[in-house]
Amino acid sequence: MRSPLPAEAQPVDILSVPYRHLPLPDGSDLYLTPHGEPFWEFLLPERWYEKQWFSASRTKLQGTSVVYRVTTKPVRGVQKDLVVKWCRVGETVPVDTFTLQKFIEAEFNTPYEEFSLLSEMRTHAGHVLTQKPLAIFVPAKRFQLWQTGRKRSKIEQKKAKFRDVELDISRQYIMIYEWIKGVAVTEPPAREAAARVGLDPDAFSREMLTRALTELWQVGFRVLDIKPQHLIVRPRPEGGFLRDARGRTAYAMVDFELLTRTPDYEERVTRLRRKSYLVRQRDRFAAGNALPGHLDRREILGVAYIHGPCESTNGQLWVVGRDPQLFDYFQPERWRRTPSTSLSETARVCHTRTKDGIELVWKVAHLGEKPEDPAAAGNGYNSPFEEFSYAMRLSAAGVGTTYPRAIYMLGHDSTLPGDVLDPRHYDAMSAILNDDGKPLLRRDRNYIAIWGYWNGPDEELARDDTAGKRAFGRNGDQALADGAIDRATYDKLMAKYEALLAGAGLECACPRGSHFLLTVLPDGKFARDLDGLPALRICNFEFLRPRRDA
Repeated sequence: MRSPLPAEAQPVDILSVPYRHLPLPDGSDLYLTPHGEPFWEFLLPERWYEKQWFSASRTKLQGTSVVYRVTTKPVRGVQKDLVVKWCRVGETVPVDTFTLQKFIEAEFNTPYEEFSLLSEMRTHAGHVLTQKPLAIFVPAKRFQLWQTGRKRSKIEQKKAKFRDVELDISRQYIMIYEWIKGVAVTEPPAREAAARVGLDPDAFSREMLTRALTELWQVGFRVLDIKPQHLIVRPRPEGGFLRDARGRTAYAMVDFELLTRTPDYEERVTRLRRKSYLVRQRDRFAAGNALPGHLDRREILGVAYIHGPCESTNGQLWVVGRDPQLFDYFQPERWRRTPSTSLSETARVCHTRTKDGIELVWKVAHLGEKPEDPAAAGNGYNSPFEEFSYAMRLSAAGVGTTYPRAIYMLGHDSTLPGDVLDPRHYDAMSAILNDDGKPLLRRDRNYIAIWGYWNGPDEELARDDTAGKRAFGRNGDQALADGAIDRATYDKLMAKYEALLAGAGLECACPRGSHFLLTVLPDGKFARDLDGLPALRICNFEFLRPRRDA
């Protein structure tokens, strides 16, 4: 009978793979995949990594990497064979000159990247069998850079690509796979089995490699340095090999440290994820699907959120709506380090295109800072949660706004000095707590508000996402400065902006033309309302408040 997982094994999601993260008493970490969770007791390091046991029960496997077959200690009289492999992320790829010239970008995958790509491939590969990824073990011991063989520049490149996925240059990462019965096509038992049925062993190896390359490519993947020894077959005593359902030699593939998507499939994945995202955003407030274990639903100031941890950064994420499938799109590694354009000279506001091809605007909240504008001093900066609440209130009143998407709380300390701290909004929301019992608004954390980049209504984009048909926004001050509108029109728009706020029972402590967008249509003209003026879409909510005369 299988023992239940320890209570401290918490669900986390890293690069779309659900894990159970089990912190170990010595400071090590074990990340169990769904394949590994039923065997968690076998995967504990004391079952296979204990020094004397590991030395006596391991067998070095073919290849240039550090990879072993190891038999675990018994668990209730049962043992399990594992493949344990030290991740080489950050090391120089030892490929031949031809391969290096052809794939100059070749870099070893991070352990999380490898498991993510492999899990994705396994869902599409069908008849391409692979090792099952069971767990990632991260020992507590730290090493000097010269001891690891890693290059700091390569690690920094990976950290830039996956900014908010934990990657410690001084720690080892050991990937644990299930052992596959059989031998590599290059090993003597396979060569002998081929010869007994009249096959040339070298030709058989080349044929199997060509077949594997073809079948991988057909499902959108490639291994940049694939070799025949990465293919496992099962010889029969009488000669020949175990056959698959199609009557062909059955094989399984191992070694995925250079697994990657093909360029065409990468583009298709991005396109499909974007399409799925647009449809889900349109329906984000519909009844949601069942929640995975690491997420929960919250309602904060009248706004529905899917909430969960960003495990690798100790951060938190709140995604607007009721659809848990939207959560992954806003994980910080999807947008934090993608190329961005600054939209403000005075604030950290950036427009970016995420790894899923989604255009977003992210803004570091000024929460807790004291406004320089005297007109705003009486209100202070709203928190992102208040901003989102006001945006939803305006939308419900029929006022166009940019779309609030998600709020990210960073995991590292960032405390404002006491002499510049404005505590009012923290105090106003102090009764709202997170699941850990800490305040929703923490004075030792920064918050980033993520907004949709205005290029058309969600309903229209979900129906037709043709790039040439997209609109875009220009704020009122920009339109005045470049002569797109005159001063008289600008003044009318400012009055209209304040009237729209008043209609929803709100006001702005310091109204500005940069607080609303004018929609520029693909033909270069402004979208207009029935009053003949350019249509407004409110885009700044940090100084809004309920009307004092209401």
